[in-house]
Amino acid sequence: MATVEMVMPKMGESIIEGTILTWLKSEGDSIEQDESVLEVATDKVDTEVPSSHAGVLKKILVGEGDVVAVGAPIAIIEIEGEAEETVQEPSSDSTEDKDIEEKEELLAAAPAQTAAIMSGTVKASSISDDRFYSPLVLSIAKEENISKAELFTVPGTGKDGRVTKNDMLSYLKNRGKSTQQAVTSISGTPAPSISAGDEIIEMDRMRKMISERMLESKRISPHVTSFVEADVTNIVLWRNKVKDEYKKKEGEPITFTPFFVHALAKAIQDFPMINISVDGTKIIKKKDINIGIAVALPSGNLIVPVIKKANELNLVGLSKKINDLANRARNNQLGADDLSGGTYTLSNVGSFGNVMGTPIIVQPQVAIMAVGAITKKPAVIETPTGDVIAIRHKMFLSHSYDHRVVDGSLGGMFVKRVADYLESFDIDTKL
Repeated sequence: MATVEMVMPKMGESIIEGTILTWLKSEGDSIEQDESVLEVATDKVDTEVPSSHAGVLKKILVGEGDVVAVGAPIAIIEIEGEAEETVQEPSSDSTEDKDIEEKEELLAAAPAQTAAIMSGTVKASSISDDRFYSPLVLSIAKEENISKAELFTVPGTGKDGRVTKNDMLSYLKNRGKSTQQAVTSISGTPAPSISAGDEIIEMDRMRKMISERMLESKRISPHVTSFVEADVTNIVLWRNKVKDEYKKKEGEPITFTPFFVHALAKAIQDFPMINISVDGTKIIKKKDINIGIAVALPSGNLIVPVIKKANELNLVGLSKKINDLANRARNNQLGADDLSGGTYTLSNVGSFGNVMGTPIIVQPQVAIMAVGAITKKPAVIETPTGDVIAIRHKMFLSHSYDHRVVDGSLGGMFVKRVADYLESFDIDTKL
């Protein structure tokens, strides 16, 4: 019999690691190729991972709750064959630990160590910790801004004094204000004041990831936003006319989102330099037009499933695809492929009653559009017999773009072209 390593697969663009949620199989179980073996969580989606080979699950290398890098071994599978491959256990050395700089150790040191460092009796370089830390413990330490110096002070109740998840949670509950005060005295950043009756709410995993991604995007891309107001009266009247027939025929409602995506896809074809990404000093011009749509989850977080090759779908096709993605997003049924490959993103802030917004670009894309609420307004209309004032349905389009590669002229012309396509919608369109 031979053995092969099962590794953490790549589960979407920009995903570099995943958290083991649940092992669906146990050591010694027979498994088929492509049979689900475990469930993994990333910053974008929770998904089941299929087996790479048929055989017997000989050994599980990582535990539930561990954070594992893409490409790292997670299990050993015994398969039919002669020569047995040599499988190396994951190294206990953490590259991340080596990269933590002395300044970070000082800023996040534990109270006693901080006081000693401030008094000059201890040097940061003298802090030595030879204990092994699991990926989960290191992940918790990173999320809670616990440096290697502070991690050294956490009592370990595991084998050979190792720090466990419960040790970390217990430590965090009792992490005193003195640590924060000591850190503040060094860093100069004041800690937020907490009054009686204030509620402290820990960010969930997705909210932490969203926070990191938003900060990263603002750091990478100099954002500029252009605005255009569009008259979408024809679209409103047409939808009102056909929505009952459409629901009866297709079994689902038609929203305004397909109209926005349809106009965006056509405008991207007119201005392909919006459909790009940046890699250092290189511009990557995308062939496919894959439009992401921001969907609000019951938790209040946002997720962005992607409509692949949106320019190849008509209104009915877009409506079906959007409804499917939105429903599966709200029921936590999206796969990694549903969230990868986006080249442009649409955010419908109008669904929250907002008239406009300034959206943040989804990296590595270079532009995003927010559509506001559709409202009735008096407007001047040109007619063959003169100008008249009429009630029209209008909305604002907000186009944020990366000013490194998208100039104001391109950014402005693009959003105006989207508005033109919306305004020119044929009210006599047939289903």
